[in-house]
Amino acid sequence: MGGTGSRELADGTESPMRVSLGFEPAWYHRRCDIDFLEPWHKDPFYRYESLKKMKAELTKRFPMVSYWDNTNEEDLATLSGCYGIYLIPAVFGFSLRYTADRWPLLDPGRHLSVGEVERLDVKTLIEGPFVEELFNQMEIIASHWGKIHGYLHFQGVLNNAFLMRGQDIFLDMIERPDLSHHFFGIICDVMIELAHKVQARQRQTGFPIDFLTVSNCTINMISPEMYREFVFPYDKKIAQRFERFGVHTCNWNIDPYIDAFRKLPRLGYLDMGMDSNLPRVKETFPDTRRAVMYWPTKLVDAPLSEIQEDMARVYRGLAPCDVAMADMQAATPDARVIEFIAICRALASGGIPEGSTTTKNL
Repeated sequence: MGGTGSRELADGTESPMRVSLGFEPAWYHRRCDIDFLEPWHKDPFYRYESLKKMKAELTKRFPMVSYWDNTNEEDLATLSGCYGIYLIPAVFGFSLRYTADRWPLLDPGRHLSVGEVERLDVKTLIEGPFVEELFNQMEIIASHWGKIHGYLHFQGVLNNAFLMRGQDIFLDMIERPDLSHHFFGIICDVMIELAHKVQARQRQTGFPIDFLTVSNCTINMISPEMYREFVFPYDKKIAQRFERFGVHTCNWNIDPYIDAFRKLPRLGYLDMGMDSNLPRVKETFPDTRRAVMYWPTKLVDAPLSEIQEDMARVYRGLAPCDVAMADMQAATPDARVIEFIAICRALASGGIPEGSTTTKNL
């Protein structure tokens, strides 16, 4: 529905061009008066009732989408979306600011100093008050509903370092490489230890989860050589510690990083931007579930014929794949979402939607 991607197992029955829809909080705030203030993130009962309204709104507006099932309330007793993208900074002691119509933000102007980075300790962080609060939530879910559903957003090593150190992290990699590796190593170990601890408790309640997806949204801010030296070792370490592993690169062109990504073990999921060399990605990662990120602004503003041509290029170059239509804006017309779904389904079945304005390259 929004927030964290749910990297659930593919079983081979998926559409060769499956659409994954996600909506920004303002979409729900405007349509069903949902507030994403602190209670949404910290109170499982409040979140449960909010998600029930959110799912009902989605099934009403998009009845052709089958993965929102109002008869299944299991996924409402969930951790998904909690704390937005700032789970790890919160573990490190950063305060979050909550807003009614968007995901949380970090308090501005707070970055770790060199001395603070040098003093970081994994055990102290994992045993800190934020993790205790998180597990209190989990015990409430377990005691009331049984199964602890959901996917927390652990981000990636570089993303988290950038959030907590600011732009200085890029200077550190040049001027203080030892400090950078120390910081990345601490972040990596906290991600692994916290994910293991959370997922073990979830498995005890019957929710099968043993994976981690790293978010490398800042990857295009460093060169491929810097990725291989400073980030790849930690991505690889994470991949080796979970049954399944995935890489989210946001909307970037991943071409310069393909050779490094191909060396990551257990790569079960990989997404990329539209400007990537899609046929090369498909050839390089034949056994990985691939996804392309489409621009939410273009969905609203572009002519339908241009969207059709974009999706035809994706289908030719990358299918079978997912099309991640994430963070759709509150102003996105329902009709345009429905048209987008129809385009992708028609391509997957070898046709084009009735009334299409173009058949070029389809």
